[in-house]
Amino acid sequence: MKLKATSTLALTALLASLPVLAQTTAPEPDYTLSYNAGITTDYRFRGISQSSFDPALQVGVDFTHSSGFYLGAWGSNVSWIKDYVGASKGSIEIDLYGGYRGQIGKDVAFDVGVIKYQYPNNTAAAVLVNANTAEVYGALTYSIVTAKYSRSVSNFVANPDSKGSQYFEIAANIDLGNGFTLTPHVGRQKVANNSTGNYTDYSLTLGKDFGNGLSGTVAAIGTNAADSFYKVAGFDNLGKDTFVVGLKYSF
Repeated sequence: MKLKATSTLALTALLASLPVLAQTTAPEPDYTLSYNAGITTDYRFRGISQSSFDPALQVGVDFTHSSGFYLGAWGSNVSWIKDYVGASKGSIEIDLYGGYRGQIGKDVAFDVGVIKYQYPNNTAAAVLVNANTAEVYGALTYSIVTAKYSRSVSNFVANPDSKGSQYFEIAANIDLGNGFTLTPHVGRQKVANNSTGNYTDYSLTLGKDFGNGLSGTVAAIGTNAADSFYKVAGFDNLGKDTFVVGLKYSF
C-alpha cells in the first residue's frame, strides 16, 4: 500500500521529533533530602557499646547539595552515661554534622566536616565533665578503600582534659553482588592525657540491600579495650566481643 503525500510528511515529522523527545530528561535536583530509621541489637560506636548491650532505636535525616555540601542529624537512645559514668540524666544522643565531599582527580574522593555528639540534659559534669563532644574529620577514598581521621576539639565523651583525642580508621566496601556487601574495618582510638582509654577496634560487617529502601547488617565486632577503663561494677566491658544485627529503612 502506498502512503499518501500528506501521510508521508506527517510520518517524517514524527520520526524527526523522536530523538529530541528521547534526549529530553529531567534536570538533576540541586539538593536531596533523605530520611532513615532503624533498630540494632547493640549500638556500637568505634567498637564500644553505647546502649550497655541493649537494643537501640535510631533515626536520621540528611540534606545533600549538588555542590558537595551536606548537613545531617541523627539520634539514638544510649545508656553509658548513666550506667558507666554514674550520671542521673543522659539517655539520648543527637548528632549534628556538616561537611563537604568532592573528587581529587579521577580516582580519589574526599570528605571533610565537623560533627557534634550531643546528649541533651546530661548530668555527666556532676561526676566527670559534660558528655557533649565536638570533632572535626577528614577522609580519603580510593576505589573501595576509605581512610579517615577524627580529632576532638572539646573534651571527648565525658573524659576530663581530653581535648585533642584522635581516632584513626580504615575500611573497605566490597561488593559481593546480589545486594550483598562485605565491610572489614579497623580503628584506633587515642584518648588525650589518658592512655588507659586507648584501644583498637575491628569489625567485619555483612550487609544486604533488600530493595525499596530496606537494608540489613550482621557484624562481628571486637576490641582490646581495657577492663580498668571500660568496665564498672555491675556491667561488663563495653568493648567486649559481640555480634550485632541491624535493620534500617531509608526513604
